[in-house]
Amino acid sequence: MIRVALIDDHESVRLGLEAACLRAGTQDVVFSGSTVTEYLDWRLYSREAPADVVVLDLTLGDGTTVTENVSRLVGDGSSVIIHSVADRPATVREALSAGAAGVISKASRIDEVVEAIQTVADGHPLDNVEWASAVDGDRAFADAQLSARERDVLRLYAAGLPLKVVADRLGVAYSTAKENITRVRFKYVEVGRPAPTKVDLARRAMEDGLLTRPSETPGAF
Repeated sequence: MIRVALIDDHESVRLGLEAACLRAGTQDVVFSGSTVTEYLDWRLYSREAPADVVVLDLTLGDGTTVTENVSRLVGDGSSVIIHSVADRPATVREALSAGAAGVISKASRIDEVVEAIQTVADGHPLDNVEWASAVDGDRAFADAQLSARERDVLRLYAAGLPLKVVADRLGVAYSTAKENITRVRFKYVEVGRPAPTKVDLARRAMEDGLLTRPSETPGAF
């Protein structure tokens, strides 16, 4: 069973999602509440393990920021899906930069939300219209900051190819390809979008329009 936490200050939204998760038969809602602090307090006193996936509203009524909320949840060991009306791309991008696994609109069918929970629990990033709309403003980064070679190496490596195969395909030395990936990671850190693992690089490549959909789930580099 996928252990799910629902954090939204609209009780009706939580009740609807909880019922949908119950119908799915593979998702167990272990917490439902209105703030991240409430969830973390529940974790502390109940000694329960972190939820596998937390479905989080973009803006809560307690005055917290989305960066703060996502960072606390990811740091606690959960994957985070932003469940939002997604009408504020800058705030959604902020959530993704803080480590959210993806975003799905509150206008989506409830079975699509359940499917998104399954996707993230399986370790895959969400690749949907909401994601594309949220990150559209960041796509100039790749053209402005990454060299043509760095973009080529990132595109192939993030698509799942081993670095040696990437080097062979581009006709460069393995050390050159590795140096390119190192520089790419450094440049992403400089703009506040760290990508320490291959999964993170795949996410950044998707965000910047270099990768439409990963051909396989990348492993750690």
